[in-house]
Amino acid sequence: MPWAPELFSAPARARLEQEHRIEELVTVPFFPGLMTGEIDALVGSFAGEPELHHPVQGRVKGKRAFERYVSDTQTWLKERNISIEEIGHTIRTGRRSVGEGILHLDGGAAPVDLPVAIVTDRRPNGRIEEIRMYYSSWPLTGRHANRPPVLQPDPELAEPDVVGEYQRGLAAGNVDAIVAAFEPDGYAREPGGAQYTHRGAERLRAFYEWWFSNNGGIRLGRCTLTDDEHECAVEYNVVCWGKTELGPEAGIAVYERGDSGQLVAARIYDGCDPPLDAPT
Repeated sequence: MPWAPELFSAPARARLEQEHRIEELVTVPFFPGLMTGEIDALVGSFAGEPELHHPVQGRVKGKRAFERYVSDTQTWLKERNISIEEIGHTIRTGRRSVGEGILHLDGGAAPVDLPVAIVTDRRPNGRIEEIRMYYSSWPLTGRHANRPPVLQPDPELAEPDVVGEYQRGLAAGNVDAIVAAFEPDGYAREPGGAQYTHRGAERLRAFYEWWFSNNGGIRLGRCTLTDDEHECAVEYNVVCWGKTELGPEAGIAVYERGDSGQLVAARIYDGCDPPLDAPT
């Protein structure tokens, strides 16, 4: 996801198929598509004017602004010697897809791993309405760039099964409910990347006890739910963290279910700066 493969040149498609070791492209992934430089194919993948919501640059709308974004991103990716690792699988429903990856790039003194989630809304004919990208700037700058809302909350949205149990535990600050939602070897990964991964019941308990140390749970205004029964993605606005009212601030989390029906992973992508003391 998300680009239309039929719009790319035959050499570009062949190169992408070879890189991804597949016989035929169904969609062209976001960053490899940008790196082809085939701007007509990228722009043509949209139903109308290109529209991309970026964590740092904000809304990129219109052909000229999008072309500038593609050029600047190509330069940045080449300068940082990027490689891309896909995570899990792409969640697809009739009108939306959600993909995850990690950008591995040069960071001066040490390599940098940047987790990224990309949401694509589509028309019935498959053309793109808009793209929403989520990541924290923490791995790049050592600080969060708090992000205003991209979407409005949906008061009718209700998460199913274990995802709903997790969300209720999160809002209530209920550590027992959160830990019970995970499989024994399940993990939660913070937006900062792999070094902020908490795996297993003991580490999960310590992590969520810290998260709830501001006198309460974390209240989200949930905006969209994309669920293929194996993974579930929830776009949200963080509105309250314990006793502290926030922005609100936009983000997304992807919840991966195991064979047991419990969570094997909760991967979080936002730039929210927790109103907490540093963990001990």
